[in-house]
Amino acid sequence: MYKLNENYLKLPGSYLFSAIGKKVSAYSAANPDKKIIRLGIGDVTQPLVPAIIQALHGAVDEMGKAETFRGYAPDLGYEFLRKAIAENDYEARGCEIAADEIFISDGAKCDSGNIQEIFSTDNRIAVCDPVYPVYVDSNVMAGRAGEYDKFRETWSNVIYMPCTAANGFAPELPDETPDLIYLCFPNNPTGAAVTRQQLQKWVDYACRVGAVIIYDAAYEAYISEPDIPHSIYECKGARNCAIELRSFSKNAGFTGVRLGFTVVPRDLKCGDVALHSLWARRHGTKYNGAPYIVQRAGEAVYSQEGKAQLKEQVAYYMNNASYIYHGLKEAGYTVSGGINAPYIWLKTPDGLTSWEFFDRLLENVNVVGTPGSGFGPSGEGYFRLTAFGSYENTVEAVDRIRRM
Repeated sequence: MYKLNENYLKLPGSYLFSAIGKKVSAYSAANPDKKIIRLGIGDVTQPLVPAIIQALHGAVDEMGKAETFRGYAPDLGYEFLRKAIAENDYEARGCEIAADEIFISDGAKCDSGNIQEIFSTDNRIAVCDPVYPVYVDSNVMAGRAGEYDKFRETWSNVIYMPCTAANGFAPELPDETPDLIYLCFPNNPTGAAVTRQQLQKWVDYACRVGAVIIYDAAYEAYISEPDIPHSIYECKGARNCAIELRSFSKNAGFTGVRLGFTVVPRDLKCGDVALHSLWARRHGTKYNGAPYIVQRAGEAVYSQEGKAQLKEQVAYYMNNASYIYHGLKEAGYTVSGGINAPYIWLKTPDGLTSWEFFDRLLENVNVVGTPGSGFGPSGEGYFRLTAFGSYENTVEAVDRIRRM
């Protein structure tokens, strides 16, 4: 008789955002007259900008002609997109990343879950706490996380690095030595960012102890302060210890279009084995590439028109973030984030747990956010709101919360 991967059975409950969706659906069904404003899931709401739409239409027309039709994409992705990424995201910032070190995919979430496959299950992972759930859950599924402690809400083989108000929501170097270190800056969920000097400390540490940093830079387009690095490869030595994940979802509104990429430098090796070759093997075996149409749309992100239009779109969301931040702060809430990231991280009032505050917002003012405890034990007592709603809904949501 067949057997199951019993690691899946270790996962507590459902995926965080699925649980939120079920709660909201149940409330909406019982209260069909209520207007619910959703500032929970980090899904964009503004339409694709004209430069991207034009590129999509052009690529669709190409696919309708025999002489320009394309089937399977190259394993790493089309050269035109990888070259545009290398020039604009890396060369322009003084980073030494070649086009053939870039692997095109359908999103950073998939890559962050899949990248662990090239590492042994004996490796120990370290994660920020709170943390984007996929980092931990995908390692649980692989059998790397150990056993779950329901009381502490932690996994026995995971090193948790608390990110609290006391340390500015930036982790300290761990006492135990990890093999894989997951870092996400600007951070989801706290909205915190680290300086170049702070990130260099992590690169130096990883090189010293022989660890690999898996660096999620999905929100780099939202950085507004000058000393915040957009890529880990701005740090000396990062080519020897870091893999970087990027997404087009938040910087270009591709949540429903799907496009991302992972950078694996050729210098990153375990003994004589280059991780680049392992990821290339995994990519070629299990993935047939993002569609040509979507990759042409990705190329348009780097056009002069695309850059200008997307700068305005990012500014739109960050204006929302500013409204949430200042509105809640004026109302007496303790808030952070919203400066280099589209997330506001707020302390729950009146001693409420994060899920109790979720229920209060949903039932009393019909606003949906994300309970901090869903991101890890250090997230308890906090709550995340996103700036990805429309400006009108954002204003209304903040005004409702202020009157609560």
